[in-house]
Amino acid sequence: MPPAAPPRDTGRFGKYRLIDRIAVGGMAEIFLAHQQQEDGQETPVVIKRIRPHLSKHSAFVKMFLNEARLAAQLNHPNIVQIHDLGKIADSYFIAMEYVSGRDMRRVVPKAEALGIPFPLVYAVKIASNVCAGLHHAHTKGDLYGTPLNVVHRDVSPENIVVAFDGSVKILDFGIAKAANQMEQTRNGEIKGKLSYMSPEQCLGKPIDCRSDIFSLGVVLYEWLTGFKLFTGESEAAVMRSITDGKIYAPSYFREDLPERLEVILMKALERDRDKRYQTAAQMQKDLDAFLDAYDFTPTPLHLSNFIKQLFEEELAGEQRRLAVRAAAAPTSEEALELSDVVSALDTAKGVPAPEPEPPPVADDRTEPRTLAVPLNQALAEALEAVAKRNNISAGRMVAELLESWLKYR
Repeated sequence: MPPAAPPRDTGRFGKYRLIDRIAVGGMAEIFLAHQQQEDGQETPVVIKRIRPHLSKHSAFVKMFLNEARLAAQLNHPNIVQIHDLGKIADSYFIAMEYVSGRDMRRVVPKAEALGIPFPLVYAVKIASNVCAGLHHAHTKGDLYGTPLNVVHRDVSPENIVVAFDGSVKILDFGIAKAANQMEQTRNGEIKGKLSYMSPEQCLGKPIDCRSDIFSLGVVLYEWLTGFKLFTGESEAAVMRSITDGKIYAPSYFREDLPERLEVILMKALERDRDKRYQTAAQMQKDLDAFLDAYDFTPTPLHLSNFIKQLFEEELAGEQRRLAVRAAAAPTSEEALELSDVVSALDTAKGVPAPEPEPPPVADDRTEPRTLAVPLNQALAEALEAVAKRNNISAGRMVAELLESWLKYR
């Protein structure tokens, strides 16, 4: 059996080769891609491509690019690096470091589903790494030493990734500012992951690094207790819970929680930001001191083994799938010819197609599959250009592309 063709929306994207669409959200599509280096080697990257309807909003695009340029200046082992940003054709995008791992939104529930307790010290170690990345961003200056004033604004489980090598990375610095601006412009209200926002963020006040510290406190509270700190039946109820609701000490839900750790957590969750940790480095110092005094301090190797254990079957399947899709993706020469086919399809959209006749038997080992569907002259010429190269994989991809076009046009 020949390898399956890549899913829709893969192929060439500027200097990148899109391998697999990882996720689609309201703001962007996310792809695993390969970037070819000067020596011919291909490096995996992640492409976050802004959805077309947002690309039409100039205010959003401007803020998105400005925030991404600031984030691109961050260079720290606990922050996902941005390599490139800009516009290709009509699509605005960010190219960033590829991290093979799982975000914490998936890690903790996966452990629970498998009946594996999520170790307290792992939660603290991951939070310490997040503090290190946050402090770098919060204190980063430009070439002249002027503070960039970068605040993440969306510290939440899905933006904290534990790689399969045991490293911890923070995703999407600064992007939340652009996303929130877009939501406010469209709906006149704050959107986002409300449950992890700081009180000042909910109230629309100016925010600084202490907002990220509060959000990390909320995340760590959830990891340690298994309970979400701020909930409600509506967004307004969640916001009231954050600004006015009672914050129960984590030992209320987990009696064996060390008192020293509870003190750290409650300080991070002070509603009065002047009483909170004033820097992420201060919080990291206390977390590390707690780990040093504990019976066991995890290393990246411990985290690596734990994550691999949780996602062993998933990881093996993912590697097989990506290997197949990478092998099936067109070369740059083939992609150029296939783009001619796509252009021909666009030209032919208004041309009614007769009922297809049964296709003649073809041997895929010697020539591309022939199609019995009559098409307009432009499309026929594009198909002939591919067929002349006697390229089986390109011919197969063209055939499948045509079948999809005829089905959904």
